[in-house]
Parts: sequence; C-alpha cells; structure tokens
Amino acid sequence: MVFRKLPGVSASGMGLRLSQKFVFLLFLSGLVTLCFGALFFLPDTMRLKRIFLSKNENPAVTVGSDNVLSKKVPGDPEHQRAGLKGGEGATVKLKVSRKPSVTHGARTVERSVGSRAQDEWSPAKAHEPAARDERVTSAAQNGQRGSAYSYETFKKCLLKPPLGKNKGTPSDSETLQRREKVKEMMKFAWDNYKRYAWGKNELRPLTKNGHIGNMFGGLRGASIVDSLDTLYIMGLMEEYEEAKEWIQDNLDLNSNGEASLFEVNIRYVGGLLSAYYLTGAEIFKQKVLELGEKLLPAFNTPTGIPRGVINLGSGTSWSWGWASAGSSILAEFGTLHLEFVHLSELSRNPLFTEKVMNIRKLLNKIEKPHGLYPNFLSPVSGNWVQHHVSIGGLGDSFYEYLIKSFLMSDKMDQEAQKMYYSAMEAIEANLVQKSPGGLTYVAEWRGGILDHKMGHLACFSGGMIGIGADDGPAEQKQHYLDLAAEITHTCHESYSRSATKLGPEAFRFDAGAEATATRLSDRYYILRPEVIESYMYMWRLTHDPKYREWGWEAVEALEKHCRVEAGFSGIRDVYASTVSHDNMQQSFFLSETLKYLYLLFSDDDLLPLDDWVFNTEAHPLPVIRKRCLQEHGNTQDDGQTNLE
Repeated sequence: MVFRKLPGVSASGMGLRLSQKFVFLLFLSGLVTLCFGALFFLPDTMRLKRIFLSKNENPAVTVGSDNVLSKKVPGDPEHQRAGLKGGEGATVKLKVSRKPSVTHGARTVERSVGSRAQDEWSPAKAHEPAARDERVTSAAQNGQRGSAYSYETFKKCLLKPPLGKNKGTPSDSETLQRREKVKEMMKFAWDNYKRYAWGKNELRPLTKNGHIGNMFGGLRGASIVDSLDTLYIMGLMEEYEEAKEWIQDNLDLNSNGEASLFEVNIRYVGGLLSAYYLTGAEIFKQKVLELGEKLLPAFNTPTGIPRGVINLGSGTSWSWGWASAGSSILAEFGTLHLEFVHLSELSRNPLFTEKVMNIRKLLNKIEKPHGLYPNFLSPVSGNWVQHHVSIGGLGDSFYEYLIKSFLMSDKMDQEAQKMYYSAMEAIEANLVQKSPGGLTYVAEWRGGILDHKMGHLACFSGGMIGIGADDGPAEQKQHYLDLAAEITHTCHESYSRSATKLGPEAFRFDAGAEATATRLSDRYYILRPEVIESYMYMWRLTHDPKYREWGWEAVEALEKHCRVEAGFSGIRDVYASTVSHDNMQQSFFLSETLKYLYLLFSDDDLLPLDDWVFNTEAHPLPVIRKRCLQEHGNTQDDGQTNLE
C-alpha cells in the first residue's frame, strides 16, 4: 500500500529499478533526518538533547557556551516590576528589586501595589516539570545522616557572643531611652498583627484585618517568620515563643501556589536560618531545609539561571510576565548566594552552593557593557536582555550579595571580592554623579544614557560601600568611606526635604530638582528600611553621632505620620501635610526597619559585624570560618565538596 503511492513502483515492489531504489532510499533517509533534527527546535530542547547526546557532548546552550554568551539579544522596552519587597496596598506606578519589587523599582503602568508582580505572571511558563536533580535528597534523609556542622559548632567559631556582653545595652541614658522606644514600636506592631492578622502574611492596620497576597505561593505567616530574630535580639521572649510555636504547629510548606523565588528566599529561608543560628531550635533548621529543597527546580533552565516564579508544589517555574523577553532579574537570581551556601552547610548537600556558583560562572563569562551588569538576563540563552543598569530596583541586592559573600566566607571568597570591586569601579566610572548643589548620587544607565534619578532602594548602597571599604585597594579605603558617607547624606536629604521627614520612593536630580520626587507616582513611603540601614552601618563604621540623630528623626517621623490605632502604615505622599495611609504594615518593617533602628541605638557588640552578615531582609547569618568549623565539627569527611 505504501509503495503504491510512489510513482513508478509496482504493487508488489518487486520491479524496482536500481535508480528507483536509490531515489526511494534517499527520500526515506531525508525524512528521518528531518524528523530527528526537528526535535532540537521544540520547547525545552535541553531535555531532548540530553536523550540523544552522549555525556561527553555539550548541547549548544550551556552555562559555559561561548557561542551563546557572545550572542546579543535585543531588549524590549522596560516593563514594570510590581511588588517584590515592596508595598502592598498603595497605588503606584512602579516597583522592583533589592527586594526587586513592583515595589522594587519599576516604572510605567499604574497599578495597585497590593496586586504585585505576581498578578502579571505570564501563562507561558517554563514547561519544565519539577524534576529534581537526582542528587537532591529529601530534608528528612539529610537529617538522618547528620548535618555538616551543628549549631554548637557554629557558636564555637564566633569571635564574640551574638548578643554581646549585656545584650548591646548602651551606657548613656538618652541612647538607651531611644532604643527602648524602638522596642516599644516593635511590640506595638507585633501585638496588633497578633490581634488582627495572626497567621496571615501582613497586617492591614486601618481595616484591622490580615492580608495574604499572592507573593509567597500559599505560604502563610510572613510577618511571623520575618520577626523571629528581631523579637529575639530585642528580648521580647514571650512574643518570640509565640512565633516559634506557630512555626512548629502551623507553618505548612506543602503549598501548591506560585511564589516569588526571591521573596521566599530572603524572607522565609533567611528568617528561618537566622532564627536557627541565634537560638539553636531544631524546628527552624528542619523547616528551612525542607523549604530550600522546594526552591531547587527553579534552576532547571538551559543556563542554570533560575526563573523568578516557582510553584512550590509542582516545582514548575516561569519568568515574570512583565519581564522583557521572559528574562530573569539580576537582583533576584543574584540574591540567593548567602542563604544557599548556608543551606549546603546545614544539609551536607553541596547542590545548593553549586547552583549559585553556577550563576557566577555564567556572569563571569558573559560580556558586560562598560563593566556594568544589566538588570535583565535570559535564562534560556544566557544573554543580556536590554542594557538597563541600576543599583536600585532590579539590580540592588546583586551587588550587596557580592561583598557580603566575601565577608561571610571569612574573606576567603576571592571571586566575590574581585567581582564586587570590578563592579564598583564600573559604577563609579559610569553612574556616580554630583549634583549642582553638591549632592552625590547614583544615576541609572539605559544603553549609555543616564537617567538622573535615585530610588529609595538604592539608598542601601551607602552602607554597602562602607562595609566594603576595608577590603579593596588600600589607597581606596578612605575614598570608599567618603563615598559611602556622601551617598548616605544624599539619602538623608531626601528625607529632610519632605514635609513628613520621610523619603519618597524615588527622587530626581534634573530640571532644577535635587533629592526630591518630581512625579506623583514616586511620592509614597511604604515603611522602607534602606536609608536607616545605611545609618546603622555608617554609625558602626565611624561612630559619627549624626547618624544616630538622623535615625531618631526617622523614629519621630514614623511615630507622627505612620503610627495608627492598630499598627504602622505606609503613606501615599511624603510631601503632604495631611497624610493618607496605604493600610499596609509590611513584614519588612518588623524585620528590617525596626531592627536596624534598634541596632543603631545599641552597642556594637550586639550582632557584631565581624561575626554576622545581614541578608537583604536584615536576617543575620554567621560568618563561615571553614577551618574552625572543621576543627570543631564532629562529622567525618564523606568526600563531599568543601563549600567555601
């Protein structure tokens, strides 16, 4: 029947001439070749290629593939980022990263902060099942064979007690009184969360109810996890025990929702890790290892660059719908290193560290325009998508995690050190500007054109540059300290030039404006911590009393304009004499803003910086002193990689 469809072939097929046989075989072989080759152009071709290529052959798109990394991908117009680490509840136009967020830096489309970027998730998902790496063992299995280093071992390798000689209590009465006020603010915020929103993710203080949102994939209790270490270091032990009990009894990680990889990592993973390292409570370790494993499928991409959104139940991942050309965000995939290295230390599973080191491997190979890191990268091709550079939203915490990875490694991670100072050199050469009024600021870069604006999120950079001053070129140390002080001063000016003495989401340096918001969409304040964060670091580094004074100014402004009957709320316009509240008490207000204020008014031996590194949600993680850990550890070498 088949031959009958071919011209010149008899029904029996017995009368074929040699030339006809040759034509037929040629046709058949071509058809087979065409079908086989077509497999390589289907979606998720990496998985298909693994079926047909030997182990020694590398598919065309790999992390180290030069032919891929040198290829340029044209960028789409910048899309808005709504919500990661940003406020929920206010109507704004942008947001994106360091806590990238459609609250962390974005720009164009007006939307409710409460809807966040998650509302814009694209249905064009990764199409990759949650097939976990075969080397990933379950958290339970890891527990059975023992963790690499115990809580007690880590304690032995700290240079000082975590809470200091006297829990950081300052000697002068005025500073002590101010610290006690910050503690009272924390208790007030916590008590109202407990009363009106217990178990929900965040409190809506005006309507006195809880908010869940869609950022955490069905996880609950974000404010509880984010507050654990703050409650503990403030000595609010009854509240800490309540939080611990809720986590033990009610924190269900078997959700089937769609979560921000970035937000779950910095808030939940970071919060549980720090709680474990401060207290030694095994429940925190058990929960964080289970959760960490659920995040690994996000890395199942052709390049190993994780996608921004993951279903915690199925493991399916995809990119943000607003991100250009399905790209991943620099401040998201670049803000995993601290937590994932500690997950490897606690689980004895090197895979967590391998995943984040693989990100570095790609970034070191890919060409960087003028030495800068653009904010959008394709997880499929490994190429940059758009040349937009910012140390604010979309980019911020990538740079923060470079210097902090170096510090957390006990200054052994020389690759992170090199990447950080190279990036700083490029930032200074291309982005750092001086206004006509003498204010130093860090502009944004769009394909070679400067945008003279600075976001509130970028104000963390004063502290970042300060803590990195010691370990760059010796002749640059004072320069970096001066630069850190100048940027922190500029961010303070953004506060002092508003009617409320709180800073706007973004401020500009053009058309005669200096350190002020010129657009209505940039005037809101959602209890952000970045300016206060830099005050704390600069106080620790210089002991200049102005930083404590600036911090107290922020306390007074928060009390006057953000404190309401049932908690604290962000405000919609920092320049308005009569404030309008956004009805959201962000979890990072408890985790970061109040913690940094408390540390600012404490002695330096409370969470000393030579022992602890804060993740971008202000969760303290201990420095990993590998030699000390190996000397004091009670586990034997099982041949696994030394995870430095």
